[in-house]
Amino acid sequence: MPVDINFMIGGEAGQGVQSIGSILAKALARGGFRIFADQDYESRVRGGHNFFRVRASDTEINAISESIDILIALNKESIDLHLSEVNGSGAIIYDDDKIKDAGKHESLFAVPLERLARDSAKNKLMSNTVALGAALGLANYDKNIITGVIEQHFGSGEAGKANIAAADAGYEYARANFKRAFTHNLVPTGDSRRMLLSGNDAIALGALAAGCKFMAAYPMTPTTTIMEYMASKAKDLNVVVVQPEDEIAAINMIIGASFAGVRSLTATSGGGFCLMVEGIGLAGMTETPIVVVLGQRAGPAIGLPTRTEQGDLEFAIHAAHGEFPRAVLAPATVEDAFWLTVKAFNLAEQYQTPVILITDQHLASSYATVEKFDLSRVTIDRGASLTKEELTALGEYKRHRITESGISPRAIPLEGGALVVTDSDEHDEEGHLIEDAETRTAMMMKRLSKMEGLRREIAPPRVYGTPEAEVTLMGWGSTCGAIKEAVSLATADGLKVNMVHFNEIWPFPSEAASDALRGARKIIAVENNATAQLAHLLRAETGYQAAGKILKFDGRPFSPAYILNGLKREVR
Repeated sequence: MPVDINFMIGGEAGQGVQSIGSILAKALARGGFRIFADQDYESRVRGGHNFFRVRASDTEINAISESIDILIALNKESIDLHLSEVNGSGAIIYDDDKIKDAGKHESLFAVPLERLARDSAKNKLMSNTVALGAALGLANYDKNIITGVIEQHFGSGEAGKANIAAADAGYEYARANFKRAFTHNLVPTGDSRRMLLSGNDAIALGALAAGCKFMAAYPMTPTTTIMEYMASKAKDLNVVVVQPEDEIAAINMIIGASFAGVRSLTATSGGGFCLMVEGIGLAGMTETPIVVVLGQRAGPAIGLPTRTEQGDLEFAIHAAHGEFPRAVLAPATVEDAFWLTVKAFNLAEQYQTPVILITDQHLASSYATVEKFDLSRVTIDRGASLTKEELTALGEYKRHRITESGISPRAIPLEGGALVVTDSDEHDEEGHLIEDAETRTAMMMKRLSKMEGLRREIAPPRVYGTPEAEVTLMGWGSTCGAIKEAVSLATADGLKVNMVHFNEIWPFPSEAASDALRGARKIIAVENNATAQLAHLLRAETGYQAAGKILKFDGRPFSPAYILNGLKREVR
């Protein structure tokens, strides 16, 4: 029988929700299960309601599930908020010494978490580890795997030993005292070769694999962990990571580093990207390759700073005044985040232009199991450049030489004796500022002609499901997994549905989109925003119009069930 089990850990910030959620996900991944995990947290250091969801299966999964099998409730609020999500055979682990008014629901399973923590580990703060052990005890999971992951997380010293003892106490208590039959018996598959990564981890790894050697960024949820990951590898991989005073400084730093020949990256969210917009224009005018990660969260202004949304697509496409080429890529999965980051660096240098990698809080902070990346597939294309001999033969180097493709061969300042001149004012081929209409027109046409080459680089949308579909669900970015699973659920219900999903969005793949949608009888846009921005873009670029919309802009991601319910309303 297929395995598909869903855990949730709920509690306040400061109760270790993220720590035990991460350990749980790693322990299940170590047993060979495929994992999708996400976290929901408030913008505060203490208090508030946080939760971490972990879904484990022996088949491919890329989305959350609304049905909970085991809820670890570290406070009363978690029971009140999530009781209705616990399925009929599920269990709620809670400490009845601490939560006296939990009620009488049959799913409730009282475990003296704090008392067991004191008795086993001599530390009541390890009650969350007791709860972790109890949850895996209910599922009859391999204790040796749990012990190994806890030791890896806390070390082999006293902290590690105490947490192992706490987990063991919870495990044994659950095995001895849970009186109902639990439907899941998690037997490890033995295939533990997959990596467990967040979207941000994958972006950082992709940047490192692509040869990024400089990152400047100001911390901003949800992209901060990209900078943290890069910084953790900086010494080993000869990478420079800088936290400047603000986002304006960050983008100007990476423009300078790239001008000097170094692959460079910055990462931010909507408010920080607003500050970077003038720098985006500077890179566009000077034809300097840069990669910017835009991790969307709910806006405008501060909005919901720790929640997810897809409200910045059209902003990313049109950011900065004037007209100039750029590419916008939107990873759909954790694996996608790695490969599109590599592609972003190549496109930036091939076309000497900004490339925006647009992601969101859901993908950035979700975890998934992925196969190990085949690094032999990573290619580094630094675009048209001139050798010392070629520079000597030219005699005079023109940084912005007009070419048919719009791409001027690059020289790195002072390398090979090159004098590289550019200007943020409009300029001539040599890079000196000008005012005449003829040169202005010629330089604008030179830059814009790069769009044709960029357009050929953009991959077509992904199509999943039956070609004879009566309804096509259309989405972009992190909605992919939820839409794909919704299509499978709808098909099982007898509906003829498929998915057309975009992960490379600008220049918009008009011809490929038209081909994918040509047979669609009814297009329904599925987007984490209020105005269906992709649907608007599709109509502007192809003439195809979405007949329906399933939109979500409450700061929370889609689940397959949510999309399926919306689909049924649309086709009713």
